[in-house]
Amino acid sequence: MRFAKNRLRTAAATATAVALGAAGLAALPATASAATAGLNVQYRTSATGASADQAEPWIKVKNTGDSSVQLSGVKVRYYFKADSASATYRFACSWAVKGCANVTGTFGTLTSPTATADRYLEIGFTSGAGSLAAGTDTGDMQLRFYQSSWQPLNQSDDYSFGASQTSYGSWSKITAQLAGATLWGTAPAGNEPTDPPTDPPTDPPAGGATLFDDFNYSGYSDPRISANGWNVRSNSGGPGVPGATWAPENVTFSTTGGNSIMNLETSTAGTAATTEQTEVLTKATKFKNGTYAARVKFSDAPRSGPDGDRLVQTFFTINDLTAPMADNYAEYDFEYLPNGGWGEPANILYTTSWETYNPDPWQAVNQHTESRQSFSGWHDLVLTIDGSSIKYYIDGQLFGTHDAAYLPERPMSINFNQWLIDLAGQTSTTARSYDQQVDYVLHIKDQVLTPAQVATKVNAYRSAGTTFQDTVPSS
Repeated sequence: MRFAKNRLRTAAATATAVALGAAGLAALPATASAATAGLNVQYRTSATGASADQAEPWIKVKNTGDSSVQLSGVKVRYYFKADSASATYRFACSWAVKGCANVTGTFGTLTSPTATADRYLEIGFTSGAGSLAAGTDTGDMQLRFYQSSWQPLNQSDDYSFGASQTSYGSWSKITAQLAGATLWGTAPAGNEPTDPPTDPPTDPPAGGATLFDDFNYSGYSDPRISANGWNVRSNSGGPGVPGATWAPENVTFSTTGGNSIMNLETSTAGTAATTEQTEVLTKATKFKNGTYAARVKFSDAPRSGPDGDRLVQTFFTINDLTAPMADNYAEYDFEYLPNGGWGEPANILYTTSWETYNPDPWQAVNQHTESRQSFSGWHDLVLTIDGSSIKYYIDGQLFGTHDAAYLPERPMSINFNQWLIDLAGQTSTTARSYDQQVDYVLHIKDQVLTPAQVATKVNAYRSAGTTFQDTVPSS
C-alpha cells in the first residue's frame, strides 16, 4: 500500500520549505549543572496581524547561567491553537546567526489542550550550533511556520503570540528546556514540557507478550528466518520504481561490535531493469497496541557509485486497505529520505500515522511530523500506541505525538524496507548501491514503555543470550 504515498508527498509539497537544521538530541554535558544553569527567551514578531499567511516567531535564546551550555541540549517551545483539527504545518528558518542548517523545528500535540493552545512548535539545535558561553545569546533566529495548505492563520487565539512584540524582549509564554529541565517560561496550564519523563528510568513492566529478534542469521535463505515468522520479499509490485526487482539475496547478515546486524541493500544503474530493492516483513499481521522499537542505521551516501537517488529507508507497521477510504486501515511509519523526494529538496525524516486513503482519485487521511536534517548513522526508534495517542521517539527524545483519530482498528505486520521513489534524482547509468542496517526489533503487546525501558529490555535479552523470542499470540 505504500506506493500511494508518492502522490501524497508530491501533493503536500506544493510550497517549498526552507531547509531546517537537525533535531538537537544530545544530552547536557557533565560540565553543566542544574544548580548553575539558566536560560532566557527573547521574542519578537514581524507578522503582527490577527490573521496572517504565516506566523513569524523570531527568537533569541540567552544563557543566564554561570557556565557554558551545549545548544544541542536546548529545546524551545512556541504554543498555538490549530486552525482546524486536521490542519498540518510546516516550519522554515529564514535566517539565523547560528545557521539555519543548525536549527530544527518539529510540531507536537499537547496532552491537555486549552482555549489558546493544542499544538506546539519545538525548536532545537544540532551539534553544529555549538555552545553558549555564560551571558551570551544565539543571536537572531528568524523563524516562521504556516499551514501546509497555505490557508491563513488565526494568531489571535495563539498562546505564545504577542501582536505588540515588535522588538526583542523577554517572553515567558515561550518555554526553554535544558536536558529535559524547564528553565524558562510557563506552558499552557497542564502542559509542562516534561515528556520524555525526567524521573529516573524504571524497569520495564513484568510480563507482556513480546517479539524480540536480534537478527542473528546466516543469510537470507536461513530456514530460521521463515520459522521465526519473517518473509524476505521477492514478489513484484510497489512501492518504488515500476518494474524494479525485490531481491531477497540483497538482505545479508554480519556481526558488528559484537551484535548481529541485518543489512538491506538497494541498488540501481539508472534503469528499472537494473533496480533492486529490499524488504523484510513479518508474515503475521498480529501487532496492534503497545511498544515497537528498532535500532536502525540510515545512510546519506551510497556504499559505492554516484549519490543522489531519491531513496526511502524505513521501519513501519501496516495492514491492508480493504476498500478505498476504509476506516479500518492503519499504518505507522518512520521514513528517512537522505536525498529528498516527494517535493523535498534534501534529507528529511517523516513519522506518519495513517487512518485511511483512496488511491484513485487520491485522498489521504493522516498526521505526520517531519524534521529536515541529516539522520545518517545509528538511531533508536520507538513507537508507542495506546488508547489515546501515538508517540514517536528518536534517540530517547519525543519526536511527534499523533491524535487518537489515527489509532489502529486492526492488527498489523512489522516491516523494514529500502526503495527508490523514482530514477529522476540521479540519472547516471553508473551502478550504485545503498545500505540500511537493523540491529534488533522489539514489540511489547499492550504495554507502553519509555525509551529507557526499551533499552533495559533489550540489554536483558542480550545478557541472557536470547536472540529470538515471539510470545505474541496470533490475532
